[in-house]
Amino acid sequence: MNRSILMVIALGTFFVTAGIGAAQQIHLPPSVSQSQGMGSPPVTSNDSVQRQQALAANAQRQVEIRRDTNKMAELTQELKEYLAKNDQTMSVDAIKKVEQIEKLAHSVKGKMKQSF
Repeated sequence: MNRSILMVIALGTFFVTAGIGAAQQIHLPPSVSQSQGMGSPPVTSNDSVQRQQALAANAQRQVEIRRDTNKMAELTQELKEYLAKNDQTMSVDAIKKVEQIEKLAHSVKGKMKQSF
């Protein structure tokens, strides 16, 4: 039972990470994408320094998303191979990989919600 649940989580995470690369960007109206609740103040086009900082922060965020997504895919592949070899038992290492995948997925989700 636990093996089935972990396999579903691992495969789900793998497919989500594969879909991230192919996902299209959603364009929100300015009032939604620049609202105060999104975690950053709206950027005005008149302030070039603020705009450059926002662009740099966005570029850094994208690098982190790619890094975390690649790590998630790597861990998912390792977990998939482990589950294929071991039918009956689940090691502590495998459980830790599942937890790492979950943390990375939450991290990527949070970073994707940010707007600069």
